[in-house]
Amino acid sequence: MKKRALAILLAAWMALALAGCGGKTEEPEAPSEPAQTEYPDTAPGPEPEPSVPEGMNPLTGLPMEPEYENLRPVAVTLNNLKAAQPQLGISQADVIYEIPVEGGITRMLCLYQTVEGVGTMGSVRSARPYFIELALGHDAVYVHAGGSQEAYSNLQSWKVDHMDGVRGGADAQIFWRDPDRKRDNGYEHSLVTSGEKILEYMEKGKIAAEHAGSWNCLQAFAEDGTPADGEAAEHIKVRFSGYKTGTFDYDAATGKYLVSQYGKEHVDGGNGTQVSATNVLVLKTSIAVLDDVGRLRVQTTGEGEGYFFCGGKGVPIQWNRKDRDSAFAYTLEDGRSLALGQGTSYICIISPKTSTVEYE
Repeated sequence: MKKRALAILLAAWMALALAGCGGKTEEPEAPSEPAQTEYPDTAPGPEPEPSVPEGMNPLTGLPMEPEYENLRPVAVTLNNLKAAQPQLGISQADVIYEIPVEGGITRMLCLYQTVEGVGTMGSVRSARPYFIELALGHDAVYVHAGGSQEAYSNLQSWKVDHMDGVRGGADAQIFWRDPDRKRDNGYEHSLVTSGEKILEYMEKGKIAAEHAGSWNCLQAFAEDGTPADGEAAEHIKVRFSGYKTGTFDYDAATGKYLVSQYGKEHVDGGNGTQVSATNVLVLKTSIAVLDDVGRLRVQTTGEGEGYFFCGGKGVPIQWNRKDRDSAFAYTLEDGRSLALGQGTSYICIISPKTSTVEYE
């Protein structure tokens, strides 16, 4: 019995040994492949179109944020003597008026629909009655440093909102003497201000920041202001006097006239940008010497002749302005209203007796 049981156990052990040394066993199932995940197409698509502001800059006809549309522009008188170069902040102006003052020199009245983002501006110089009249025509806040006796009388009697760097009160705090300009240009040409300082003062509420009532600038603009029947005018030369000649060279790549004066490019010392304009206008008017200092009487109201240049072409125009609180209106020779090109404007005011205009 014991032998038989031992034989059974021995047989069972041998069977297990044979199975472990080569007996057939079932292969484990191969792991199944993971399910393929579907991903959306992540290839870059076209760039989104830049959003265009819904408002319009009344000085340029270009889009701008609506909250700036009804702002009163800021008008700053800038020195233009050779010794005062380079000017600061002029390349950011929406409209530039260049006008003679005493001695054959010129000054600029620069208009900014908003001075937000505008850096230093200068050097700031004194007021004359005709600068004040032009500022009033835009319902602008006028920034200056001093002025003729007549100008001061006008500022008071016309109730002009202004900031004065010479006889001002709290508003004089927006001005300072730039140390580099004092060293390089002299004390006389060192007084400057900035967009930030002007805005800080405006926020005090002493001067209205927006137009009152239904004030409206009637100037029309076109996307392309090139006069259809204009003559070639890619190079313009405006000789104000024996002291000052300005030139405007059309750059087809940008559609703007590049400005030069005193025999070289007119460059903004604040940002290194050459002054340029989409529209160049030359307005002829009566200019007369008032006194032995050489101060001038410049007629800015009434009517007169002139030229309009845009897109490398030029045409004669008529200008009219009914009073000092009105903007200039421009018409073509056939009586149609003139539409300026969308963009900045450079307006030269000259006497036909003492100044000349050439173009080709």
